[in-house]
Amino acid sequence: MTDRRLYRLLDANFNRAKEGLRVCEDVSRFAFNQRVVTRAFKEARHELTDLMKVLNWKEIIEARDIKKDIGKTSTASEMKRKNVEDILLANLQRVKESVRVLEEISKLMRKDAAERFKRLRYQIYYLEAILVRKFSFYK
Repeated sequence: MTDRRLYRLLDANFNRAKEGLRVCEDVSRFAFNQRVVTRAFKEARHELTDLMKVLNWKEIIEARDIKKDIGKTSTASEMKRKNVEDILLANLQRVKESVRVLEEISKLMRKDAAERFKRLRYQIYYLEAILVRKFSFYK
């Protein structure tokens, strides 16, 4: 049996990554009209769902313990977004960081899943580069 702590880590980071991908997908779709990038974010979200099933979806959800989560409050930086670009960039960072955690934790459980997370992480890097080049977000 896998350590419940690992499942809590997976749960938090699956949720964080999927939520961030949804924000990226919607911003790409509705704010920037980027059909290809939007589709790629959607595919990444679906890949995360598939990976969650591979890593034992039921155990992951059962390990969730929101009442004991010591970091569930918002940080001040989350309230300082100035525009839709800031929202997109913050969520890209959130996704990359979360997928990295998923990759690392899955190495303890399923090395094949870790490889899929790694590929997904590099796909997110690629999508970020496309958006940054096209819209010059970082100045």
